[in-house]
Amino acid sequence: MKRVYIYEGFERFWHWTQAILIIFLAFTGFEVHGSYSFFGYENAVVYHRIAGWTLVGLYVFAAFWHFATGEVKQYIPTFKFMKAQLDYYIFGIFRNAPHPVKKNRLSKLNPLQKITYFSLMVIIIPLMMITGLLYYYYRVPQATTVNPLNISNLHVISFWHVLGAYFLVMFLIGHLYLITTGHTVLTNLKAMITGWEDIEEEEGEEETSNQENNKENN
Repeated sequence: MKRVYIYEGFERFWHWTQAILIIFLAFTGFEVHGSYSFFGYENAVVYHRIAGWTLVGLYVFAAFWHFATGEVKQYIPTFKFMKAQLDYYIFGIFRNAPHPVKKNRLSKLNPLQKITYFSLMVIIIPLMMITGLLYYYYRVPQATTVNPLNISNLHVISFWHVLGAYFLVMFLIGHLYLITTGHTVLTNLKAMITGWEDIEEEEGEEETSNQENNKENN
């Protein structure tokens, strides 16, 4: 094993802030939807709106950072080793089989993670933002009219917004499970807190490391 700095400071900030915002949006959103009462309907609407705008700002800034640094390539989907990755999650992980895709600084995500995160960032979260904005601005007082978007029926918008919320909740549940599948239960969690992760060395890398250690000792 070797210790590698995998996650940059901004990546960790973005990850945790986004996670908190999505959980809070889900909590307030389902209250607005009428599932339960905690903050009270009016307060839940206000909190949901503030958290929503905060997520929009974070999303825009994170998109700029990923494109500017080139980290966006981490999320480009690939089907190479996809079958091996699925077999690992379904069977291999319970037999203590080796991970089919080795993580490194230049390739942090396995094929299944790439497709999942790409769908999340390009489809699900934008869907939530667009439907949320349409829901919010369908009747906004203006100088000439009070119905600028002329949306007479909100059922379609509501349906897609709630459906996206369920997808996000399912993703969070699956994500919470998968973070426990590292070398230890807390390995992946610690990596996203500190940025450092213990990575398995390839045979060639291990020999090189041993040679370097021998030189240092001599």
